[in-house]
Amino acid sequence: MNIQNKAHPWHGISSGDNPPIIVTAFIEIVPSDTVKYEIDKISGYLKIDRPQKFSNTVPTLYGFIPQTYCAEQVAEFAELKSGKAVAKGDGDPLDICVLSERTVTHGNIILQAIPIGGFRLLDKGEADDKIIAVMKGDEFYRQWNDVSDCPESYINRLKHYFLTYKNLPGEHSTCEITNVYGREEAHEVIRRSMQDYQNHYGTSPWVKRRSTDSVI
Repeated sequence: MNIQNKAHPWHGISSGDNPPIIVTAFIEIVPSDTVKYEIDKISGYLKIDRPQKFSNTVPTLYGFIPQTYCAEQVAEFAELKSGKAVAKGDGDPLDICVLSERTVTHGNIILQAIPIGGFRLLDKGEADDKIIAVMKGDEFYRQWNDVSDCPESYINRLKHYFLTYKNLPGEHSTCEITNVYGREEAHEVIRRSMQDYQNHYGTSPWVKRRSTDSVI
């Protein structure tokens, strides 16, 4: 019997069956978490990055799209759309916020999400886009087809989190949100992040290996 190893969440899971229309999201943290978890890039295990500062907790399910990477293509688009100098991408998978009516109690899971927009966030001059999506099949949020359908107060809450979650009181934020963009632009950011992944990593060796494995 050939026993498969657990796939690496970044390299061993596909970006989705129909990206950028529907994407796979690997969820690292949920709104009830008081600790910020993130994937360890080497091992693929979820690790503690740091405790959340004060009462600032993530407003949505939060994670990344597998087999994406924020590098030259993403940075080029961010510079074009923001009109600011963007040195490079942040060197991480593309982040995604997923809205759901239902409570999800823990991370380290995958789900299917429908992108509806995003934030163009620059962190110390590096492109660090945040895709906004709704969980596929969600009874409430599936009526939102574009970020323009979201109440402004909801968007402001997300913006506040990303502009302050790293800071101590009185500190100047190193992050700047230059644009809130809609679905079509989010699709282009996802496509570019998938191209950046291909340019830097090629076809994932995990995917190559798993495609030739057999299960008895």
